[in-house]
Amino acid sequence: MQNEAIRSVEHEIKVHLVNSFTRNNKGGNPAGVVLNPPQLSDEQKIAIAKEVGFSETAFVYQGEETDFKVDFFTPEGEVDFCGHATLAVFFTLSSLNLLASGHYTQKTKAGILSVAIDDENVVMEQTLPVSRQAPNIDAVAAALGINCETISETGLPIEIFSTGLPDILIPVQFGKLDTLKPNFEAIANLSREFNTIGFHVFEFSQDKEITAHCRNFAPLYGINEESATGSSSGALGCYLVKHVFPHQTHFLLEQGRAMQCSSLIHVIIDSTENTISRVRVGGKATMIGTKIITL
Repeated sequence: MQNEAIRSVEHEIKVHLVNSFTRNNKGGNPAGVVLNPPQLSDEQKIAIAKEVGFSETAFVYQGEETDFKVDFFTPEGEVDFCGHATLAVFFTLSSLNLLASGHYTQKTKAGILSVAIDDENVVMEQTLPVSRQAPNIDAVAAALGINCETISETGLPIEIFSTGLPDILIPVQFGKLDTLKPNFEAIANLSREFNTIGFHVFEFSQDKEITAHCRNFAPLYGINEESATGSSSGALGCYLVKHVFPHQTHFLLEQGRAMQCSSLIHVIIDSTENTISRVRVGGKATMIGTKIITL
């Protein structure tokens, strides 16, 4: 009887595996997507995220005041929002013919956000930017294994920006991005001290189509480096409008090159008179497959 009772509460969880922000169907950042899961505890969701093994897994429910409610979990715990997992969610729903092209809403811990689907892209709204003071340049440079001049000679500040999740945005001189020697313990300590997710480091591109190349380090959340970060890309778009391109609305960001997993992220910023009124991030995705996890 006891064994029967144990079996009766077992769940087989189907996880859709998706690469988000792909570049010509290559690269991207993988995420797990669980549609309409049974009632699960946070501990069970973390266990699923660990077994999936990606930086984030999304759990998707039918919404009440919105079309969907989405929870995001890393192998370490819950986060308020995840850009590449959001793209994975709506790409999965579209691929399974559960959603037509159009506009939808999702409730996240970061707020209620809109998502648009068309034949080519998924474009998600993010929260309006909030910025604050970042760690000093000495601590940041030491954590990245570079000289302070590599940052200071860009003429741009280190600044914390959030469009759903706070990141420390760090400019480096062209040609230096792939030479970083990150100290993950130091990055995690600074992220904890300043209540941020991690470091988002960028250099401007010499490719006319691409605005900047980026690297993202979030060891505090068990992600030493990831190849496409939607939330950080929205934050960087706002930073660029504030400090570099006040009249530009579209940015194309490349991330993952140093991981041999180059990804492309589109950022659209609406602003008038130096006030940002809307932040959107989009890209393409490809399906990897599915995985069954038994709890």
